[in-house]
Amino acid sequence: MLAEIITIGDEILIGQIVDTNSAWMAEQLNHAGIRVKQISSVSDNRQHILAALAEAATRADIILITGGLGPTKDDITKKTLADYFNVDMVLNDAALENVTRIFEKYNRPLLEVNRKQAEVPSNCEVILNKNGTAPGMWFNSDGKIYVSMPGVPFEMKYMVEEDVIPKLKAQLKLPVIIHKTILTVGEGESFLAEKIGDIEDSLPENIKLAYLPKLGQVRLRLSADGDDAALLQKEVDLYAAKIVERIGQSVVAENDIPLEKVVLNLMARQGLTLSVAESCTGGYISHLITQHAGSSQVFLGGAVSYSNQLKQSVLGVKTETLNDNGAVSEQTVREMVEGALRNFSSDYAVAVTGIAGPDGGTQEKPVGTVWIAVANANKTVVKKFTFGTKRLQNIERSAVWAFFMLITLLKEYKK
Repeated sequence: MLAEIITIGDEILIGQIVDTNSAWMAEQLNHAGIRVKQISSVSDNRQHILAALAEAATRADIILITGGLGPTKDDITKKTLADYFNVDMVLNDAALENVTRIFEKYNRPLLEVNRKQAEVPSNCEVILNKNGTAPGMWFNSDGKIYVSMPGVPFEMKYMVEEDVIPKLKAQLKLPVIIHKTILTVGEGESFLAEKIGDIEDSLPENIKLAYLPKLGQVRLRLSADGDDAALLQKEVDLYAAKIVERIGQSVVAENDIPLEKVVLNLMARQGLTLSVAESCTGGYISHLITQHAGSSQVFLGGAVSYSNQLKQSVLGVKTETLNDNGAVSEQTVREMVEGALRNFSSDYAVAVTGIAGPDGGTQEKPVGTVWIAVANANKTVVKKFTFGTKRLQNIERSAVWAFFMLITLLKEYKK
């Protein structure tokens, strides 16, 4: 069963907002056993919308549409859908009652423009919007299902979870789709592909392997479809185990979670705490950690010590260390991480110092030179990296390697 997602709105095409709706809907559809064939974004233009709908119907069985359902003149999706199906617009009593109730709740007058939000194409089944005034619309036409929903994310999400997915499951016989993700760090996708080439070649037709690279990381995703969920899961787990055994130390997780969440989970299970000493990453490592709920169970805090003065006063880096070796050096990062352990009283610490760029490099220490250290009370590990010349990429790569080094140290002391 194939689906297509169409998001409508000039604001998406000019980059004013990011289309997060499509990614979220695609995930929900996939969990339900529906594959997304294509995702399109079109402008608030009648001809563009009509063409997108007609093209989607040639590729997919289910077409999900978001956007263009507001009360203003630029919101033309409803009228365009009526034109597409060659039907009239009608006032829907349930939708009008919903709009009236919302305006009464906030003690605001119901204007004619708001009343018109209850008008829908005559051939649709209304999906009441429990979180807004624009109703959703469900159409069955020529063996295809079309669902139009508001572009406001939280309104759309409630409709998908509470109405659309349950209705699709009730009306259609959907297959089981199972995904298994293996998170790896430190090896490029081509090296991984070479290592596990024979395993990939042995996969049955209904199981596919995808390589999803990101700076310093590669996610390996096994995807399988069939009718028997238990049998399918067993088969996927078997091939995943073969891959994990082959790759070895590069594997940091066997589920689809961010790298920093691997660290938090690992440390939380062992009751361990973490502090940081960041220079060139400017607090990015701390941000990645603290964006996750429950991070306070592990993360104590730390220092963003950009200046040499703060490296000395907050972390205890010696003046002679900085004078003799510079801020970007093995000796400095070692004293930074050990100072964080000591001064912040954590079980583990991470420190990073480097030249993120695009300027500031020298012949001896070019842009992209980064020293990373991880430590506990028994051991300090320090590594030098030479990344590229792109500032943001250098910061991201530094964080990835800091987390990977920390995970390696944590696993070492777990044995």
